[in-house]
Amino acid sequence: MTSTDSAAQTPATPPAKAPAKDPWDLPDVSGLVVGVLGGTGPQGKGLAYRLAKAGQKVIIGSRAAERAQAAADELGHGVEGADNAETARRSDVVIVAVPWDGHGKTLESLREELAGKLVVDCVNPLGFDKKGAYALKPDEGSAAEQAAALLPDSRVAAAFHHLSAVLLMDTEIAEIDTDVMVLGEERADVEIVQALAGRIPGMRGVFAGRLRNAHQVESLVANLISVNRRYKAHAGLRVTDV
Repeated sequence: MTSTDSAAQTPATPPAKAPAKDPWDLPDVSGLVVGVLGGTGPQGKGLAYRLAKAGQKVIIGSRAAERAQAAADELGHGVEGADNAETARRSDVVIVAVPWDGHGKTLESLREELAGKLVVDCVNPLGFDKKGAYALKPDEGSAAEQAAALLPDSRVAAAFHHLSAVLLMDTEIAEIDTDVMVLGEERADVEIVQALAGRIPGMRGVFAGRLRNAHQVESLVANLISVNRRYKAHAGLRVTDV
């Protein structure tokens, strides 16, 4: 056997595997403009306030620009107000915090303005009766999946479902002690949303699966409403051991 034959039979050393990415190594999102559709409602307004207070550039969107500007003036911290279409056009990331009954029509009307944007849906499809809150299941499976179906040219994630609007808007509270479940199809998009959540003191964004798992995350709000009513609280969530 020649030396050439011997070398040919020697198994090649497999290439070294790249080290696993640290799941808490998140991008710098401080330069992103965040738009909040439904920013005059309690949830959207509270998120706008907390993000702006943390140094994020925030634009509040509403069907009426005047209403949006009035809410922005109330919040301060450099928040601007505009109609929904302008908010979508000017923002890098758009949080959807509109009422469930207007969710589909709002997004459908903004399909062009939201093209190419990262859209973060935090809408909870809920019904209410004498027994309290209960989850609704959209035909698409969840509000987030409805958003993805209506916005084929956008990147859709889901987050910020379980936050108390009362705590978000309470100027006496410095930190919001809660985790934010973040769902999405692309890791890079999920990490942007996690990083945005992490800019709010006391808050942490935690990956919670693909959009197909959004229904149970949205539905959990019905349980938290029951907790809050029984214990006179503003309950949030913490994920342990991560």
